[in-house]
Amino acid sequence: MRSTRIVIAGASSLLGAELKELLEESRLAGADFRLVDEELAAGTLTEAGGEPVVIQPVDEDSFARAQVVFFTGSGGFTTRNAGAARRAGAKVIDLSGGLAGESETRMWMPQPEAPEGQGIAGEQFCVPGAPGSMAAMLALGLRRAGLKRLAVVFYRPVAEAGRFGIEEMEEQTRRLLTFQPAGGTVFGTQVAFSMADRYGESSKENLAGERARIQREVAACLGGAGASAAVQPSVQLLHAPVFYGYTFSAWAELTAESAAADVAAACREAGFAVGEAGATAPGNVSVAGETNAQMACPEGDASSAGAWWLWGGADNVKFPAAQAVRLAERLL
Repeated sequence: MRSTRIVIAGASSLLGAELKELLEESRLAGADFRLVDEELAAGTLTEAGGEPVVIQPVDEDSFARAQVVFFTGSGGFTTRNAGAARRAGAKVIDLSGGLAGESETRMWMPQPEAPEGQGIAGEQFCVPGAPGSMAAMLALGLRRAGLKRLAVVFYRPVAEAGRFGIEEMEEQTRRLLTFQPAGGTVFGTQVAFSMADRYGESSKENLAGERARIQREVAACLGGAGASAAVQPSVQLLHAPVFYGYTFSAWAELTAESAAADVAAACREAGFAVGEAGATAPGNVSVAGETNAQMACPEGDASSAGAWWLWGGADNVKFPAAQAVRLAERLL
């Protein structure tokens, strides 16, 4: 595998660090890893394959002889550099959402393992974030149960803003518990102990923009799955005062009344790990470190026949990273 070069572009991000760890535990562990990022993060000391490595800035040789290039930074960073990776002959796997919706991009959804040695065609792929994957999984799974309408509310953790977001909520929590003003520059508003549908005007974090990314990824997933007749879910995104883990609450209306077991079976076929009736529901803590999406047993809506309430979640970092590693194993 040392002849296989893998580049992680955006290596200093939480997603880049998690991806590197999973790759080192995968069948690709013996590859030659190159870590690059934007100028601001260049020079960071880390390790790869058990050896010290310094993250390098992107230059004209960054993607030379690479078989696969992962993009784990911002969407803008991806769109600026994906062309160079393709020209170098590498297969591109985007986890930033920057390439979602492009005509040459193939969306990669969670799916059962393929037989050993079976490859997959394509040169440019996009692995949706945790909310995009889960919304598409719900739409595709429940379509088999006669889905008419689907609305999903996602609860965003501060880890989606990176290490600075985590540090800001830690500092706000400390300050608020000692009766000091929350303050903060990442979110521009109080995020500790508080729900919100938008951040402060000074914040670079934008919930409306993130919601648009989710909708873009879901539309691309459903179209790419040959599901033009699939119901496009309505999506809302809210800030949740938690560090890690995306959770969601969804309302689904089906064309006919179904048993909870049938709805649960449809969700399992779509890739969710669904709990039994009465079991403890998953939360942002219980999904931490898991590579799959989880869901509680569906509950019927007492006020609307044929409608169901759904609750679930996934690790916002490990879940998409694990899907990207599975894709890379198939490509190579």
